[in-house]
Amino acid sequence: MFAKRLLAPLVILLLALPAWAGVAIQHWTTPQGTRVYFVENHDIPMLDVAVDFPAGSRFDTAGKSGLAALTHGMLDQGAGGLSDVLIAQRLADVGAVLGGVFDQDRAGVSLRSLSSARERDAAFGVLAAVLHQPEFPQAVMQRERARMLAQLRDEEANPGEIAEKAFYQALYGNQGYGLPVSGTARGLGGLKRGDLQAWYKARYRAGDAVISIIGDLRRAEAEQLALRLASGLPQGAAAAAPAPAKPMPLGQKRIAYPSSQSHVLMGEIGMARNDPDYFALYVGNHVLGGGGFDSRILEEVRQKRGYAYSAYSYFIPMAQPGPLLIGLQTKNAQAEDALKVARDTVAGFVAGGPSEAELAQAKNNLVGGFPLRIDSNKKILDYLRAIGFYRLPLTYLDDWVGAVQGVTLEQIKDAFQRRVNPEGMSVVIVGGNAG
Repeated sequence: MFAKRLLAPLVILLLALPAWAGVAIQHWTTPQGTRVYFVENHDIPMLDVAVDFPAGSRFDTAGKSGLAALTHGMLDQGAGGLSDVLIAQRLADVGAVLGGVFDQDRAGVSLRSLSSARERDAAFGVLAAVLHQPEFPQAVMQRERARMLAQLRDEEANPGEIAEKAFYQALYGNQGYGLPVSGTARGLGGLKRGDLQAWYKARYRAGDAVISIIGDLRRAEAEQLALRLASGLPQGAAAAAPAPAKPMPLGQKRIAYPSSQSHVLMGEIGMARNDPDYFALYVGNHVLGGGGFDSRILEEVRQKRGYAYSAYSYFIPMAQPGPLLIGLQTKNAQAEDALKVARDTVAGFVAGGPSEAELAQAKNNLVGGFPLRIDSNKKILDYLRAIGFYRLPLTYLDDWVGAVQGVTLEQIKDAFQRRVNPEGMSVVIVGGNAG
């Protein structure tokens, strides 16, 4: 079973992209319509490959919520005549590691292998089987569904998980990004093997796939590898994406939970990954709530009043507009007071923007931390696949520092005043008695 990660950490990683001057990203499209992104690097005898598809949880329907996650989790649980045990053994025999990523937007499979021919060919044989011939065995499906249902029960006992799910539903309703990444008990309970097979054929198409490659490989070899992966995928036109969800009515929801602390989330629909205001909102939010002890929200909520240990804000830009999320955790009795302070802080920032000193500090923090962000091919692969999946410019890494440094006070103030409405945010509070 693939390890899964939620979108927020991935997006935060993407938001912190470093200035990797000189990275030569090569790009081409296979005859099957698969987009390929390649960085040649012979520093170590390793190869990292990822194949991503627009097959995340936002493509589910309410009646089958969990179909996307279960399909993705089953890819390596029996494929091409190999059982899940044999798949694991063959990878272990050559020191290769198969991984996965699953979130609201995408489902992906990755492989790390030695670049020597014997080990590489054996590892890619397994990867090809997993991508081209998943079998979705009935007995294994029942086991995996039971595991996911158990995970859902655990999440129902976690106030942070409860708050996050309620927050997304408050913004997006029971569709798209409002559907839980891990699905629902009702949706999972009704799934059949044929649902997984149909989902795979519709959503894991070559025309939708993005292949990212970095490591000890020549261009010609990378082309052959990409062609092998693309040619075995389901063919046909790219699958249609659902339309962006309409914003839900403004509201505040309080969910009772037997704890002394309340989880408070506030926000609204923010921006997509290709938004023209991206850098102004990102840099501005570093001052507002994304810069830790340098941010205004933490200063007002924690430092001045002691309401919470942590208070933060961040944009989650996705393929379609993702949320602006403002969060904190505080004692039940002071949840409303802490919420008011956070809202007032946002309102003050929207009205006046950052100071020159705050903006300079934010830029120094962002630019100064970049050298620590890339220290392995694996990390570069994560950035490469984000560039490919979200169709960012090939020069994105080289341009990033200049884009951050070029943001002005006026741009931040203008973007926040047009895009952020402190009084138009939905609120979710989990803890204490429902009100």
